[in-house]
Formats: sequence, structure tokens, C-alpha cells
Amino acid sequence: MGKPPNLYAFQSADELAASLRAYVLDAQNNALERHQVFRVALSGGSLPKVLAKALLEESNGEGKVQFDKWEIFFADERAVPLDHEDSNYKLVKEEMLDKIPAELGKPTVHPIDIKYLDDIQEMADQYEKTLVSVFAARDSVRLPTFDLLLLGCGPDGHTCSLFPGSPLLRETDPWVLPISDSPKPPPKRITLSLPVVCHGTKIGFVATGGGKKGIMKQIFDTDEGRQLPCGLVNENAQERVSWFVDSPAIEGVSFPARRGSL
Repeated sequence: MGKPPNLYAFQSADELAASLRAYVLDAQNNALERHQVFRVALSGGSLPKVLAKALLEESNGEGKVQFDKWEIFFADERAVPLDHEDSNYKLVKEEMLDKIPAELGKPTVHPIDIKYLDDIQEMADQYEKTLVSVFAARDSVRLPTFDLLLLGCGPDGHTCSLFPGSPLLRETDPWVLPISDSPKPPPKRITLSLPVVCHGTKIGFVATGGGKKGIMKQIFDTDEGRQLPCGLVNENAQERVSWFVDSPAIEGVSFPARRGSL
């Protein structure tokens, strides 16, 4: 048995952002030492806004975000045009990418190919080909290894577009999966598979607000919650997982949280 996931709780959004920044910079710097590039998968929801606060606001000089060395992928995406209000790309672009100061450089970004909006199996296959070209160009690998995945947790315990009880949770071979019947609109999406998510070097979740306390208690304190998508990531990736939460999100949670900064 490995060590359990890390659960970090903060009193304020500023404290959370500061620790998230330190965490991302540590992942960035380790990745640049290993292979001169930082490969990150992002989800949508409230995460891009929190991430922008962490990375773009003035810091106390604990390191520099080197966006020109970043490659950004999407942990899941909706089968909509890139300028559609449901697009995770649009959300990340507006909340973060458009606001990056020129001196920090511009990341390489890998959105979906909108030619395949009407064929989500092909869209998933094409996105997987993108991953293969980046992660497996020189040799065959069973799974891509993201340096960091930054994810959210839905009120039902879903993450990416992996939903509770979905047969997609049992898929072991594909890297990217199509979804035609998402319980959350829009119904057509693609998502990284659970094995790909769990294979990341680091996996960070951000969950805030009292609306999350019920699902957080379930994920961390119950056997049933360990079978939810977020719980499965915890179980499979163990100490490579770090949660960044505020105090209201873990009210009543028995699992030990570390209070304050990393």
C-alpha cells in the first residue's frame, strides 16, 4: 500500500491560490529538469479561474511561470465549437490564456479538432493521435505521462467527463474516450480515460465551497465514495494526488487534512 492522497485545506482563496502556485511551479520545474517541457492537462468548471489567480497575480518571487515551456491539453472537452460557451478551451482561453503577460511567454495549446464535432468517436481518436504524437513519438508507451493534471470534482464525484457508474470507468486501453450521453449537458464530449488520469506524475484537484462538503465526505470517508471517479483516482494514484480545498468544502470530513500552506 502506498501513502494516501494529500488533502490541503485553506481558510481563504488567497491562501489556496498561493499554495496551488507553489505546487504547479514545483511540478513545472521538475518537468523542465527531466525533459525541457511541461505537459499539463486541464479541466474546466471553476478551475481555470482559480488557476489564473494562482499563476497570474503578483507573487513574492518564489519562482517564475515559464509558459513558453508549457504544453496544455484538455482532460475533457465538449463537442462544441471553440468559441461556444460550453467549450472548456474557451473557458481556459478567456480566464487564463488571454491574460498571460508577454514576458511569461505563450504556451502551446492542443484543442480538439472541430472538424469532427458530428463524430465524437473520430474526435476522440484524433485527440488520442495528438497525444501519441507528443508522448509516444519515439517509442511505444502504454499510457501517456502528464507532468500534471489539474482537475475538478463535481457534486456527484465525477471528474473530467468520467461520471459515476459509467462503463467508461472500466476502459483500460483507449487514452481518449467519446461520450454521447453525458448526464450533464452538453451530452457529447470526449475525456481522458481513468488509466491516463491516474498515470500522471502529479494530479491536483481543486474543490471549494460548502456545496462540496457532502461529496467530499463521501469520497474521503466512505467505501462507496472510493468507487466514485474522484475516489478511484485517489485509490489508484494515492500520494501522487493532492487536493486543494477551502474549509467549507471539508466541513465534517474525518480524513486528516493539512491546514495552511504546503
